[in-house]
Amino acid sequence: MSTSYETIKSLLESTQLEDLQRGLELVRVEIARSGSQEAKPLFEMVCSVFYIDPLDQPELMPVLDEAINLVVGFGNWVIPALVSHLDAGDLKAQMAASHALGRIGADAIQPLIAEYQGREDVDYRVFVLYALSKIRSPRVLQAVPLALEAAQSEDVELRDTATRTLGKFVESIPPTEFPAEFRKSFIERLRRNLGHPNAGIRAKAIRSWGKMAKAGHLGQSERDDLKLVCRHLLGLDEDFEWDRAYIVRKQADDVLRSLD
Repeated sequence: MSTSYETIKSLLESTQLEDLQRGLELVRVEIARSGSQEAKPLFEMVCSVFYIDPLDQPELMPVLDEAINLVVGFGNWVIPALVSHLDAGDLKAQMAASHALGRIGADAIQPLIAEYQGREDVDYRVFVLYALSKIRSPRVLQAVPLALEAAQSEDVELRDTATRTLGKFVESIPPTEFPAEFRKSFIERLRRNLGHPNAGIRAKAIRSWGKMAKAGHLGQSERDDLKLVCRHLLGLDEDFEWDRAYIVRKQADDVLRSLD
């Protein structure tokens, strides 16, 4: 390893803002000099920044974001390596890798789908699905069947993540490119998840349903039906039986306001 690489490694192992910024700057210089393919050893060095805890050291949050962008700039050859980081066993690193894959975009969709289908580990699947939710491209339509299946999982965390992901997908897929059968399945799955005992899942279900309306995926009769559901959750109908969880009522109120 060259002296410059040793310097970069030392700087990126620091917990000081100035050292980390300097290390990332030296990575940029090295990539500009030799090209990203030749600087592959630098990839793992930059990924070490993913383990920063932004809650413990909030002042380092800009450095974490900078590292994610820098990793994306290496090129699509980093996709398999980033996917492997979803199995890092460290929440911070897994979240950062997910964001990086999301910023890479549509080219990461098929590798992520293949990983999801090839692994039975539920915890791993949660992060694969989370990474897919970060991709802003109509091509996430390819992952819709996977998300719909996960949204009825017996595992609470997977079901929760999938319910949120349905809402993220409809923000990326234009209504004209969204098959009617998928739209119907989304509504049915979200309505069903409003009956789940977990408040987080219920909150994400009504929020994702609201995103369908906001993104133009619902007709007027479907919007009217969603209004009735929101009013029921808020105890504003003749039943006077509101959802007991504040977070669910908060989301229902936000959706209802957006529909007026």
